[in-house]
Amino acid sequence: MTSYNIALNFEDGVTRVIQCEDDEKVTEAAFRQKINIPMDCRDGVCGTCKCFAEKGKYELEFYLDEAMTEDEAAEGYVLTCQMMPQSDCVIRVPASSAMCKTAPEAISAEVLGVDRLSETSFGLRVKLAKPMGFLPGQYVNISVPGTEAHRSYSFSSAPGAHEATFLIRNIPGGLMSRYLGERATAGDAVTLTGPMGAFYLRPIERPQLWLAGGTGLAPFLSMLEQVAVQGSDQPITLYYAVTRAADLVELDRVMALAEAIGNVTVITVLADQNEEHARKGFVTDHVTAEDLNGGDCDVYLCGPPPMVDAVRAHFAQLGVTPAAFHFEKFNPTETEAAAA
Repeated sequence: MTSYNIALNFEDGVTRVIQCEDDEKVTEAAFRQKINIPMDCRDGVCGTCKCFAEKGKYELEFYLDEAMTEDEAAEGYVLTCQMMPQSDCVIRVPASSAMCKTAPEAISAEVLGVDRLSETSFGLRVKLAKPMGFLPGQYVNISVPGTEAHRSYSFSSAPGAHEATFLIRNIPGGLMSRYLGERATAGDAVTLTGPMGAFYLRPIERPQLWLAGGTGLAPFLSMLEQVAVQGSDQPITLYYAVTRAADLVELDRVMALAEAIGNVTVITVLADQNEEHARKGFVTDHVTAEDLNGGDCDVYLCGPPPMVDAVRAHFAQLGVTPAAFHFEKFNPTETEAAAA
């Protein structure tokens, strides 16, 4: 019997990945795994369980037009009580995780090592007690050993593995930064809680423009890992902007993934005018209307709030609106990210 991974994205940003058999309906699989998708019937007549399928193949069994119209079905809406997956799927649930009586999953892990990638960034490697299902681009809360606190970081590794990696900015005096730089030891116990966030890779159906600022590269590494496995016939342009050349961490990995995928263009930008580099300044000095392909593109942006605001203003100045614009802001005070 075939089993598929179904990612349920709740409106509060929490994601839970469940397994659904090929002869099983999504609501039945969710209930079996103690997640209560809102539902007032089981026979496609009320429409209470209506969700939106962002990705995947499936069949819909009987339902009444009063529950869901043909136009809605054509747009990608589904009644999960009548939905039988034929592949892995991503489903947007119009309800909070609390309403559905679920919560972010907490998984124990141990530190495998910490790499000092540059003066401004660390690489953290952990071994998970069990693989965590997440969508490339999402983040988790990681506990800081020796404290009651946690910090939020995007995965820089592919989903579903027993090991996970994170690209973490070195913030002078920061709680996690002090741990990584001064106390971290292989074998330390940490807890990962999540996954969370609305910043994740959607199906690639048009040209892609990806903009990474500093350690905002992390989610794009996870995305590249997935594209390298699944493939894509759409071009991807990745701008990677940092302050100095020494901050271009993980660039070898980026280039290796780009070569493996075959249609990825990587452009690096340095803010420090004293550096020797082909492109200097800010991303907005180099992104053109041509990059936006007349609006027929998906834009993903992860960086500090000033970068996000500047890019949005730059697009408005260019007079081009992308078909989709997904962004995540991260703050230097180690607060949780905000995604849209």
